[in-house]
Amino acid sequence: MSLLVNNSERSFSASDLTGEAGLTAQRSERNALYLAPMEDVTDPAFRALCKRYGADRVYTEFVNADALVRDIASTTRKLTIHDAERPVAIQIYGREPEAMADAARIVEQAHPDFIDINFGCPVKKVAGKGAGAGLLRDVPKMLEIARAVVNAVHTPVTAKTRLGWDENDLHPRVNPLGLSQNYQLSTINSQPSTFIVDLAEALQDCGIQELAIHGRTRSQMYRGEADWTLIGEVKNNPRMHIPIIGNGDVCTPERARECFDRYGVDAIMVGRATFGNPWLFAEMKEYLSTPTTPTTPITLSSPSTLIPRSMAEKVAVLKEHVLASIAWCGNDERKGIIHSRRHFAASPVFKGLTDFKQTRIALLRADTKDEVFAIMDSIVNRYASQVDDEVLQNEIVNRYASLVDQNSRTLELQNSRIPEFS
Repeated sequence: MSLLVNNSERSFSASDLTGEAGLTAQRSERNALYLAPMEDVTDPAFRALCKRYGADRVYTEFVNADALVRDIASTTRKLTIHDAERPVAIQIYGREPEAMADAARIVEQAHPDFIDINFGCPVKKVAGKGAGAGLLRDVPKMLEIARAVVNAVHTPVTAKTRLGWDENDLHPRVNPLGLSQNYQLSTINSQPSTFIVDLAEALQDCGIQELAIHGRTRSQMYRGEADWTLIGEVKNNPRMHIPIIGNGDVCTPERARECFDRYGVDAIMVGRATFGNPWLFAEMKEYLSTPTTPTTPITLSSPSTLIPRSMAEKVAVLKEHVLASIAWCGNDERKGIIHSRRHFAASPVFKGLTDFKQTRIALLRADTKDEVFAIMDSIVNRYASQVDDEVLQNEIVNRYASLVDQNSRTLELQNSRIPEFS
């Protein structure tokens, strides 16, 4: 497959993306991209792929503190990390400070680069038991947990949370955290503030070194649109000194750039958009590194030869993920394939294909490697010639149009700030 760029042709092949070296991420403090922690998703197999395609940091699945302290094998297995993943964070969750501190000490023995505390999981079996987002209703205990974990380990401690418990937490009010006036935190003041702005300060005071914020409340779960305005308020709070990571609905390179430019976050955490799409990080990095001046020719940046462009290349990555998942599941072929199915179901590779329903059903029902690969090969043989050239050409056209539009908005904003003199 080839792509016409600046009147020259660049070729792409599956061999560009399956080498052991993979894509070396351009790590910098600006425009950092992180893989969000996701249960049953961010295992070593998937983390390795996301790392190859440019994730600047990856997170493990969340680890139950109580189960870790009890040495439950399926839980301790989640502490498996590899040097090639670094920097990597292990995330823990729980509802009691002592258990969380003990769990953090155990986690530290796995030598992660960060220990992350989950204060944001909205699912009933976690939040309903007072852990994860459930602690948004008990801020004093949340802060006690944060302090206990920070004091228990030498590894940097970070946290991930949400805007609040429900819509009531989105509106400014005095002392939105409900803390007593003798609570020793700089956040208590007489001025109205939003819940997340004060919570971020409180967690910073406890020693949390980075804070990731998902732009929804617990009651929203994953419904509606993520609200980044409050994330921006936290980042632009002059009393905040730790990095702020934005999370929620960043599904395209264009949206990533908009969130960096508009809200000023230090990093973006990408979650569900990576399902069956680990190369999204490389696409985002390529776009973020492209100049925004519309007169500048659109070129593909240096790592682009490693970004799978054609359907065949993307399917090759999905196959690699299947093999890695089988290996992670103890070479249990059926278990590894079942573990991979959510990626088949969500992958953009299989979206928008005509007369695809029965093939999709067959793909999601297949339970042997040979059957899955045969169906994937048949999809490539049937659809690749129909979609590849159009997709690849439209990518350049659409990206260029987006850059022109963004530059026009920037010029309008600049012009609106030019004072008029009489």
